[in-house]
Amino acid sequence: MSKPTPISGFPEWTPAQRMIEQYVLDRIRSTFELYGFAPLETRAVEPLDQLLRKGETSKEVYVIRRLHGDPEGLAGDDALGLHFDLTVPFARYVLENAGKLQFPFRRYQIQKVWRGERPQEGRYREFLQADIDIVDRDTLAPHHEAEMPLVIGDALRSLPLPPVRIQVNNRKICEGFYRGIGLADPEAVLRAVDKLDKLGPAGVAELLAATAGASEAQAKACLALAEISAPDASFADAVRALGVSDPLLDEGIAELTAVVETAAAHAPGLCVADLRIARGLDYYTGTVYETQMIGYERFGSVCSGGRYDNLASAGAARFPGVGISIGVTRLLGLLFGAGALSVSRDVPTCVLVAVTSEESRATSNRVAEGLRSRGIPTEVSPSAAKFGKQIRYAERRGIPYVWFPGPDGAADEVKDIRSGEQVVAAAGEWTPPRADLKPLVS
Repeated sequence: MSKPTPISGFPEWTPAQRMIEQYVLDRIRSTFELYGFAPLETRAVEPLDQLLRKGETSKEVYVIRRLHGDPEGLAGDDALGLHFDLTVPFARYVLENAGKLQFPFRRYQIQKVWRGERPQEGRYREFLQADIDIVDRDTLAPHHEAEMPLVIGDALRSLPLPPVRIQVNNRKICEGFYRGIGLADPEAVLRAVDKLDKLGPAGVAELLAATAGASEAQAKACLALAEISAPDASFADAVRALGVSDPLLDEGIAELTAVVETAAAHAPGLCVADLRIARGLDYYTGTVYETQMIGYERFGSVCSGGRYDNLASAGAARFPGVGISIGVTRLLGLLFGAGALSVSRDVPTCVLVAVTSEESRATSNRVAEGLRSRGIPTEVSPSAAKFGKQIRYAERRGIPYVWFPGPDGAADEVKDIRSGEQVVAAAGEWTPPRADLKPLVS
C-alpha cells in the first residue's frame, strides 16, 4: 500500500485530543439534560430538495451517489445529500413524528455534519455539532428564546475553556428597520450586513446598492443600525434614536430586551445585544445568536443559532422553534491549535498490573478484574519483562500506578511511579486518589 495522502478538512484527533473531546461532550450532554432536553439522532442524509430549500447552502452540500447510479440523473436514492447542519433534519423529523411527540418538544442532538467549505483553521468539511432546540405546535412562547443562551452559558462555563460572550440580535428589528426606511427586500439586506466583518462598511454599502437597491442614505442607515451594541437593554434607546418606526421593529425590540435582561439576571456579562449579527441562513425569523471565545474573536463564532417560524410546516400545521448549536470540532480545533487544552495522560489507564512471569499471567489478570470491577481503569502489562522495563512502559504512557502481585501468597503492592511511594494493597480495597482515577483536562 502506498503512503496515504491526507485529506484536508476531515480532522482525526490524537487519542489524547479525543479524550478531551469526550470529556467536553460528556459535560455538554450533562448540562443539556439538566435543562430537560432529550437525546435524538437523525440520519446522515436528507433529500436534496430539502437541503437546498432554505439558505445559501447549494455550494456546500455534499451529494451522495451510488457508484453505479442512474445515468439519466438524480433519482430515488441518488437524490440525497449529507446534512450540513442539524436543524433541517430535525425539522423534518418533527414533521414525520408530530403525532408521537409531546409539545413543546425539547431535544439535544450531537452528531457529525458535512459542509463543502474551504478548509482553514477552525473550519472543517466534517465536524461535530451539539444542538439544542425547542419546538412547539402553532406558536412558540418567546421566553424560550431567552432560555437558549442560559443553557449554552452553563454548558461552556462547566468546561476548562476561555470565557465566552454570546452576541444576540433579533431579525424583526432588522427587517422592521429596513422596511421603515423603504427597503423592500429585507433578506437581501440581511445577507449583505452578515458580510460586514469580511467586507467592511464600504464593501457592505456597495453590496447593499447592488443587491438590495439601497440608496446612499439607506445604506448609511443600515450601517448605523449594525453599529449598535450594548450589554443591556440600552440598545433599544439607540435604535429608537435613529428615528425609524415600524410595528415589526417594535416587536423585535421587545423580544430582544427580554433576552438580554433574562441573561443579565442569570449570568451578568454573558450576553450582549449586537445588531450587526444577522446569520446567513434564511430560515431565522426572530432572535439570532453568535458566540465568541474571549481572546479568539478573530476566528468568529463557535456557537450560533436562532428562532425559526417556518422551517417545519406541512399544510396548515406549523411547528415554530428556536435552537442553538455548539461547533464542538471548531471550538476544540482552535484551542488545540493554540495549545490551550491539555490532558494529564494520554491513556485512560490508571493502573498497570505487572506480570511476574507468563506462567503467572492469570494472577495479574485476576488483580485487573478486581480493580476494574470497582471502576478503576486497569490494563495488564503486555510482557513479563524485568520490572524496570514494565515501569518504564507505564511511564511512557503516563500511567501513574504499577501493581505488583505478591509472590507465593505474599501481599500485593502498588507503586506510585511519580513519587516512588510503594504500599501494600488489596485489589478489593485499594482506591487511587480521585485526581488520578481518570485523565484530567485543563
